[in-house]
Amino acid sequence: MALIDFLISFTASIVGAISGIGGGVIIKPALDVLTHYPVGIISFLSGNTVLAMTVVTLIRSRKSEIKLDRRVSSFLAAGGVLGGLAGKHLFDMIQKSFASDSAVSGTQSLILAILTLAVLFFTIYKERISSLNLKNSAFSLLTGLVLGGIASFLGIGGGPINLAVLYLFFSMDSKTAALNSIFIIFCSQLTNLIFTIASGNVPEFSLLVLLLMIAGGITGGLTGSHLSRRMSNRQVDYLFSFVMVIIIGISLFNTVNSFALLP
Repeated sequence: MALIDFLISFTASIVGAISGIGGGVIIKPALDVLTHYPVGIISFLSGNTVLAMTVVTLIRSRKSEIKLDRRVSSFLAAGGVLGGLAGKHLFDMIQKSFASDSAVSGTQSLILAILTLAVLFFTIYKERISSLNLKNSAFSLLTGLVLGGIASFLGIGGGPINLAVLYLFFSMDSKTAALNSIFIIFCSQLTNLIFTIASGNVPEFSLLVLLLMIAGGITGGLTGSHLSRRMSNRQVDYLFSFVMVIIIGISLFNTVNSFALLP
């Protein structure tokens, strides 16, 4: 099982580093399917793995031609931090109010499936959609707030919705959106970790599993950063769409399986 955890985090982090989805959107549903960890532990393991991946990806990106849009990303990240805290607080409240983890997991999976399906359709038809190039700081802050809240509540770190929003409202191409998404995810996940530790809500987990998943996140992030330099924007889009289909399938399976376990 420890090897499976490593392979999940490694594979998800490769895809996450290339496409900018963070990896948590793959790790969370995959752990739901393949393990029996409680939903709180899955969110904690996923968040820390994604944090490790974003750190190495951002470090490697300093030598890349693709750069952060510092003005936009700074406000998006600030909003993501606030939204992440709100989403984490909402998740903790809902988790405590439900007697069964299955209800929480099923709800998360259903919302993730719906959002991912919407983003998949957007990606397929985005060439027909005129993008905007907004630079309003207040709008960037509000957008980050919403994205951070959704990502934190679902325990996915970032997710495909980041990329759709960055393209639609800020006219970023696939690689630029991916890097800016990684930066937003980093800020949100770091804040979530600090908040979790400070509030004393760290779940009981296996240290070996956490270390293996972080190792998978780091090696996957390094591998993904290397591969990204060799890929075109179109290839990144193809990879992104393929992963979306897989995520939708796994999330729907998790939804049915979780609700079937309810008394």
